[in-house]
Amino acid sequence: MNRSEIAIYCLGLLAQLLFSSRILVQWIQSERAGKVLSPTSFWTFSLLASILLMLYGVLRNDIVIMAGQMVSYFIYLRNLRFKNVWQSLPWWVRWPSLVFPVAATGWLLFGNVYSLGYIWEHSSISGALVAWGGVGQAVFTLRFVYQWYYSEKVQASVLPNGFWVISLVGSLMIILYAILRLDPVLFLGQAFGIVAYSRNLMLGMREQKASQVIAQ
Repeated sequence: MNRSEIAIYCLGLLAQLLFSSRILVQWIQSERAGKVLSPTSFWTFSLLASILLMLYGVLRNDIVIMAGQMVSYFIYLRNLRFKNVWQSLPWWVRWPSLVFPVAATGWLLFGNVYSLGYIWEHSSISGALVAWGGVGQAVFTLRFVYQWYYSEKVQASVLPNGFWVISLVGSLMIILYAILRLDPVLFLGQAFGIVAYSRNLMLGMREQKASQVIAQ
C-alpha cells in the first residue's frame, strides 16, 4: 500500500469517525434523557462526515458510496434548518456546502480520471456486488428520507422508531458489502452503528409504550 492509498483510507476513517461520533453523542444524550433525542451535533457531524466520505468515495472509485451520500446530505441541511442553525451560518459557508455535492458528482461523472465510464471499465467489483451495495446504500439512505418525511409532518427535527429499524437493515447489508469489498472503512463505520441503532430503537419503543399508557 503506497502513501496515496494510505491517505485515502485515512480520509475515509476520519469520515467514519465523525459518523460514529454523531451517533455516540446522540446515544449518550438520549440515555440521559430517557428518550430518543435529535441533537444539533448529530446533524453537524453528519454534514462534515458526508463531505469527507463523498471525497473518499470518488477517490476510491466507488459509486456506491458516492450515491449513498447524495440524498442524505441535503436532508442533513434540512434538519439543520429545523434547528435554526443553517440560517445563522455565513454565506461563504452555506453556498460552498450547497455547491460541493454537485461539483463532486460532476467530477465523478465527467472527470477525465475518475469518470463513471472509467469506474465501470476498470472496477474490480462484480456487477452483483455493486448491485447489492447499491441496494444496501439505498435502504440506508431511505432512513433519512423517512426521517425527513416524519420531521416535515411535525415541523421539527426528530428521529422516529422507523428510522432505527431501517438503519439496522441497511447497516447489515452494507457490512456484508464491506466484507466482500474488503473495505475496512465501511465495516468499522457500520459495526459500531448496529449497537447504537438497536439501543435507540429500544428507547424509542419504551417511550412510545409509555405514551400509549398515558393516553389510555
